[in-house]
Formats: sequence, structure tokens, C-alpha cells
Amino acid sequence: MPKYVKAAVAIMDEVKKAVIGKDDCVKKIMAAILAGGHILIEDIPGVGKTTLAVAFSRSMGLAQNRIQFTPDVLPADITGFSMYDKQKKEFYYQPGAVMCNMLLADEINRTSPKTQSALLEVMEEGTVTIDKVTRKVPEPFIVIATENPIGSSGTQMLPESQLDRFAICISIGYPSMEQEIEIVKGNQSGNLVDQIQSLIKAEELLVLQREVEEVYIHDAIYRYIGELVTQTRNHPMIEMGISPRGMIALAKMAKAISYLNGRGYCMPSDVKEIFVCVSRHRIQLNSKARINHLKVTDIIEEIMKKVQEPSPKREPRAGQSKI
Repeated sequence: MPKYVKAAVAIMDEVKKAVIGKDDCVKKIMAAILAGGHILIEDIPGVGKTTLAVAFSRSMGLAQNRIQFTPDVLPADITGFSMYDKQKKEFYYQPGAVMCNMLLADEINRTSPKTQSALLEVMEEGTVTIDKVTRKVPEPFIVIATENPIGSSGTQMLPESQLDRFAICISIGYPSMEQEIEIVKGNQSGNLVDQIQSLIKAEELLVLQREVEEVYIHDAIYRYIGELVTQTRNHPMIEMGISPRGMIALAKMAKAISYLNGRGYCMPSDVKEIFVCVSRHRIQLNSKARINHLKVTDIIEEIMKKVQEPSPKREPRAGQSKI
């Protein structure tokens, strides 16, 4: 069993104090954080997207910044800018919102494409470049972004290059009536998020991420991942399939899910568990699929049924332990 997995489980339990009935979403977001990836939460207003993001940032004690994306937000608000010091007669850097461990980007698709593009470099490379000077953001660096469904008032579509930089895209959905009543009761005496306690620090999260990197993937699992990705590129209903960056994200997420499942090696079930959330925002359907009112998730499920799961004779390598 991985050494520090109990800390990750404790974080999820802490988040569940504020996010009721969404255990699957909590697990996938935790996996993305452990994999060093960015998270996109897409759903209608009022279902708890921001609550989920804030709960995670508080439970891990990370330096966080939150920015509400509106049409008047400028790229400099995100990346920072240079200001002139009259006394010293020189320019100095004024940090932007990205200079933190966790950036909460609220309603990211309500701002202009120019402002959205300000996140491209920092999400991919962990750096910002202002006036030809490149600066690194603190480690770890994670973006948790929320967006309203496309077509909602005041929204703009995120470009494919931006979407591809998010490790996963999840939808929360409505809670059941019983869960909703529990949420309402819990908020009568204050905000549930205020109950969240910080369990780890940034340095400890880096330790968890390094342990996730050591999770073993058998060659047969790598091939299984490759076949799933290839199917998205050759499917007759798909115009644009998963990119190589997406395949890397799928492998990293499989490691993280295996870790949370208490194993030091990956199984096909780990890949299947996160394949939908890794691929749904990366796949573009063609006109034939849209005419037939097909959904991306339906085609993803079809692909998973079509690709045969591997059965490696020897799952863990020497030195890797099972539970």
C-alpha cells in the first residue's frame, strides 16, 4: 500500500464535510491534484462548483488566489505586469493572480478569449513571461476552473488549446432530495466550507505527488491506454480525438486513481474509471454525430466496450506490493 495515501484519503474526507453526496467528483479531483493536473468543473450555476474548489484549497492549506472571470478582466490581472518606480527609476514586477499554489478561476468562460489565453503558458509550463522576463510560479501549481454550460448568458467557448490543458473535466449534477435537505440543514448555522480544516502544506502535497509518480504501469496497460486513444481518433463520429497531451494526462490520472485505490500499480479498471473525465472535453464530434443527437459520453462508453481489457500475467513489478 502506498506510504502516504492515508493523507490523501483524509483530505477527501475533509472536503466531504462541505460537499455532500458527490464522493465520485471529490475522488477524481483529488486524483487530478495528485497527478499535477488542472481541473475544469462544468455545470449549471448553484450546484456547488465553487464550494468544491474552495473546500479543496482550504483542506490542503495552499496559498490560493481566486479570480472571478468577467468580460472586463484583463490578461495582466492574471499574469501580473511591470510598474515603474519613480524613486528607484526602474520597473518592478507586480504579481498577478497566478502567483500562488492554487488558482480558483471562477466562471472562466465568461471572459474574453484574450484573457483566457493568458493562462496557456502557466498551465502548461508553470511560468509567466512579462516584458521578456520569464518567472516560475510556486510549486505545486494547480488551476481549478469552473464554467457555466456553453450557451448560458454571457459565456464564450474555451479554445481547444485551453481545454486540452485541463487534465479532467467533470460535471457535478443535482444532488438527491435527501442530500439537498442535508445541505440546506448544514448551511443554517453557517457556511459548510468554514468547517474545513487545513490538513497538509504545499511541501507535503509535493511528497504525495512524487509518490504517485512511482506507481507502476505495465506495458500492457500502456498499450490499452494507447488503443483507447487511437479509437477516439478513428471513430466515424469523432472529428477530433485525444491529443498526445491527453494520452499523457490519461496515464498520469490512471496512476493517481490506482494510488487512491491503495495500489502501487495500475489495472485496466483504473483507466476505465477516469477515461470519461479525461477525454470528454478533448473530443470534438462531427456533424453526423450532432445530427443524430449523439453525446460525447455515449461514444466514449462505446469505445471502452469495444477495446478489450488486457490481462497482464504479472501486474506489479518486483518490489511493488499489493494491499
